[in-house]
Amino acid sequence: MEHHPTPRQIPVVVLAGFLGSGKTTLLNHLLHRSGGSRIGAIVNDFGAIEIDAMAVAGALGDSTVSLGNGCLCCAVDASELDVYLERLAGPGTGVDVVVIEASGLAEPEELVRMLLASEHPGIVYGGLVEVVDAAEFDDTRAKHPEIDRHLALADLVVVNKLDRAAEGGERVLGLVRSLSDRGAAVVPATYGRVDPEFLFDCRPSTERVGQLSFDDLHDHHDGHADGGEHEGHLHAAYDTLSFATALPLDPRRLMAFLDSRPEGLYRIKGYVDFGPYDPGNRYAVHAVGRFLRFYPEARGRGEERLTQLVLIGSGVDATALRKELEACTNDAPHADEHGMWGVLRYVQGLTDGPDGDGYEA
Repeated sequence: MEHHPTPRQIPVVVLAGFLGSGKTTLLNHLLHRSGGSRIGAIVNDFGAIEIDAMAVAGALGDSTVSLGNGCLCCAVDASELDVYLERLAGPGTGVDVVVIEASGLAEPEELVRMLLASEHPGIVYGGLVEVVDAAEFDDTRAKHPEIDRHLALADLVVVNKLDRAAEGGERVLGLVRSLSDRGAAVVPATYGRVDPEFLFDCRPSTERVGQLSFDDLHDHHDGHADGGEHEGHLHAAYDTLSFATALPLDPRRLMAFLDSRPEGLYRIKGYVDFGPYDPGNRYAVHAVGRFLRFYPEARGRGEERLTQLVLIGSGVDATALRKELEACTNDAPHADEHGMWGVLRYVQGLTDGPDGDGYEA
């Protein structure tokens, strides 16, 4: 099996939710707490973004595309979206991730389809994040019953404004989980404060040249730096599991693990060695909620063969997860010729689209 290295692709995350859910607040938080990453933003209302927050993301002019003409999914088509993405994802911008803040009336499915139809070689779809207002969820659902369909499409759901919800929002959290029928990760939040690591890889705070290291993957901020009175609400407490092994992983066993991962497991990232199943490549893995994708990368000469993964979640059994990952190892010298089929469903370029097998696990 041969794979040629692909140019670096910038993930594009769709941030959706009805009016008043807190999308702009969440985006501002990401801009302030990007961990050194440079975020490009496509927004419907530039005035809703704080200028100082945009300065954190980078130079004001080239890190933002402002659309003031209504819903993105209605205002442009896939080819026009590529024009906006070119402004943000061009090789000279230094952008690490693009966040599209959709209009409160946008159809998330259409935005996802537009991204998947994009012909821009420098970007890759990075998942759908749906924001809901816990305090107004019942009213919103009554006025906009389509929210059930939006939640069913989401890869990660942020249940925002829990501080304003009755009984701490536990009922709403349970209801949202039941409506996310694909088992999307559901993250509780107040003031739009979620850890950026739930959505994208943060650039290390110190400049570094070369490949992403395992230390970079494992490093994350607890987010308590600005000392605000609501800082304790930055995100729900979460656990991080680091897993490394020199034994190759069996692709079938790994896919069985990924298909059954618990709802509290928000994020998986790192590199996988499949040994004899593909001796010439290692595979970068990126999962946000139920969104999953593998990226084959050609091995450097003499490069050590390792699997290195970081799992981020809340309320998960780290010991059990580690045992499950250990059970995925396989030191057999020979490979089943069909063993990689499950993995290849989630490789960019080999997938079918939003309704196919390649984008959701």
